[in-house]
Amino acid sequence: MEPHRGLRTSTPMHRTEHLLATARDHQHDPTPSRGTLLRDPENATVEVELPDDFDDFWAAGLADCASYPLDPVLTEMPALSTDQVIVYDLRYTSYGGLRIAGWYTVPRGGPAPYPALVTIPGYISEPTIPKEWSELGYAALAVAPRGKLRSNSVFNPGYPGLLTHNIVDPNTYGYRGFYLDVVRAVEVLLDRPEVDNLRIGLQGSSQGGGLGISTAALMPDVIRCVAAGAPYLCGIMTAPTLARSYPYEEINEYLRVHPKDVDRVRETVAYYDGLNFAPKVQAPTLLYLGLEDDVCPPETGFALHRVLTCETTFHTYPHCAHHAGLPGVMRIVEDFLAEHLSPGR
Repeated sequence: MEPHRGLRTSTPMHRTEHLLATARDHQHDPTPSRGTLLRDPENATVEVELPDDFDDFWAAGLADCASYPLDPVLTEMPALSTDQVIVYDLRYTSYGGLRIAGWYTVPRGGPAPYPALVTIPGYISEPTIPKEWSELGYAALAVAPRGKLRSNSVFNPGYPGLLTHNIVDPNTYGYRGFYLDVVRAVEVLLDRPEVDNLRIGLQGSSQGGGLGISTAALMPDVIRCVAAGAPYLCGIMTAPTLARSYPYEEINEYLRVHPKDVDRVRETVAYYDGLNFAPKVQAPTLLYLGLEDDVCPPETGFALHRVLTCETTFHTYPHCAHHAGLPGVMRIVEDFLAEHLSPGR
């Protein structure tokens, strides 16, 4: 494995803004401060090793997905639709042959083909119907990867549970299918006649932000932009030493019970670490985080920023925790996506 410390200097394409968030910009976040501003998250060392067969590993996962027909089934949901947006229940086949659920929404009328978004949920959150994005002119797919309520009939490790499910083997680790479920969601959009295949983006925060990075890396010729907030799954072995809460505490708990597994755990999560995916991302990326985040430590977000080689806009919020500037930051997210995907064109 090749050691990788995430210490690359930002390129001229990187724009960083440290924003002073006010009460208007974010909801009250009860997460206690851990004194991040007294530390130096911008220059902290976050280590991860790059497996020699990283690319082959993910090529094999993509090949497994391709061996199953996608078989998307859309069912219109009139009771959930509005005068502006048509809502569909979506089911499709993903890694290992599992059927995965999602919500799919499109504008009612308007200039098709539409730009499209995949919205990716957080660790414990369930995907909501993305009607607000279709009101802005997007075809939007809110994916519910395996283990989420609408996709857990076969795979259901629970929360907590997903982060350490089969964590000693990268081939059977629970997150393998989870990552690929998002890739397959993008493939659903590629098959839709009302979607402009040249205008597909990704949006999510926390787990959604982390999987936005991995999906963009796995589909560099497809994804046109990524909006990633408070990115999870970056610096996976360093983060549990900095965070005081779940999900990363799952790793601490696992290693307290199985201390001899530490090397196997480290080897497994290296295949899933956003720091190893990041250099492969080509799409313009919006990255934003709170400097008081005790769920996804800002040290890991800064490390991600350092290893992204794509055009990157980076916003930090000194007095925000895991909400990372919500709801005010959504104005920035909307503007960023509109700049690159041009809804209403």
